[in-house]
Amino acid sequence: MNTIIGQWQESGQRPESKDGRLLITIDGPAGVGKSTVAKKLAARLGYTYLDTGALYRGVAWKVRSSHVDPADSKQVEDLLSTTKLVLTAREQTLSVFVDAQDVTHELRSLDVSQLASTVAALPQVRQWLLPIQREFANEGGIVVEGRDMGTKVFPQADVKFFLDADPDIRISRRYRELHADDQQKNWDDLRREMTIRDDRDRSREVAPLIPAIDAMMIDTSNLSIDQVLDHLTEVVSARQ
Repeated sequence: MNTIIGQWQESGQRPESKDGRLLITIDGPAGVGKSTVAKKLAARLGYTYLDTGALYRGVAWKVRSSHVDPADSKQVEDLLSTTKLVLTAREQTLSVFVDAQDVTHELRSLDVSQLASTVAALPQVRQWLLPIQREFANEGGIVVEGRDMGTKVFPQADVKFFLDADPDIRISRRYRELHADDQQKNWDDLRREMTIRDDRDRSREVAPLIPAIDAMMIDTSNLSIDQVLDHLTEVVSARQ
């Protein structure tokens, strides 16, 4: 993908919005509810919602469908040089196109999610996706969720949140989500895979999963989605 990268895309510092529309980041591991609350917050504010995990899953989908070894950074880098990834948003619905093919509904499988965590640890992949994410959020008025939004991708975001939860609660939420999508998964296998993914995300050298220094920490273990949403809305409203 050829992307024109201006000063904002290079530095991560967004120009001041003329209408006061903010750039909001929500980071955290899987199972904390960040996708659901990010969508609802964007809808409540009339903002655009961006799930950056979908971008990494899009790359993972391409790696898997091309039978490329995800551990071979050179192969992955060569693959990216011939890959076009487009993200569109309409009415709070995101669509991911890889080489003009809509792969949105193929990205939520556990296999793709696990592979996405592997390719996300490659510096080449993160660097390749960086300008795409920044360009998408150029105008502000956006809620972005991921794992390094407030630390690496948008260090100058207006409002930053980091959600976390008890590991067993996170696993339970992910288990219910998979079974709701007719993806049968053994509890112990899921626990092992999520633990591996957490360790990989938190220990990678490039953009590890850690809270930004200026992020507001929220434990969602005993909170409903609406309670989390109300808390985030209150914080954002104070900044507008």
